[in-house]
Amino acid sequence: MMIQMLTENPLSYFRLIVITIVSICLHELAHGIVAISQGDNTPIKTGHLKLDPIVLMGAESIVMLCLFGIAWGAMPVNPNKFRSRKWGDLIVSAAGPGSNAILGLISVGLLKASEYHQFLSEDFFFLAATVNFNLFLFNCLPIPPLDGFYIFSKFFPGLRKYKNTNFGLVGLMLLMFFGIGSMLSIASESIVASTLSHI
Repeated sequence: MMIQMLTENPLSYFRLIVITIVSICLHELAHGIVAISQGDNTPIKTGHLKLDPIVLMGAESIVMLCLFGIAWGAMPVNPNKFRSRKWGDLIVSAAGPGSNAILGLISVGLLKASEYHQFLSEDFFFLAATVNFNLFLFNCLPIPPLDGFYIFSKFFPGLRKYKNTNFGLVGLMLLMFFGIGSMLSIASESIVASTLSHI
């Protein structure tokens, strides 16, 4: 899919790559910044508190993104250092998807502004909005190692038994098999359209 996009529409390909990398990096930085606010200095000690895709995503993730449209990031944190043992993990976990939701809303605002200012690209901001809402929805799924698992496990403790099992990998593979990417894209575009109609 990605190689086909590169050959058929190089501009869209490079826009998608850049937007996704920036969005994932900001997602991971949000985790790190909030972890620090909770008293955990691990992101600083490990050198992850920087806007560097190689550090926040890894070369393998960037290559997979360019070839197959699949990417991931990482921000090392230590929940044992959080000031709030009860809510710290929840707050830090929610920071990543929350950052994507905020970026999505900002992109929708700029998309709306592009209707009145020709120097703003509608296609770029529409893509930025859908990518970020995609990341928001995907990361909210209650499947390890996604952020949603740690969020939902606070309210449904029974989920914790699946943390160190193959449940997450199997679940993600099944979701990919049943076209979760397409469903999330449709949902993201619906969020963009709905948000635009209320601005």
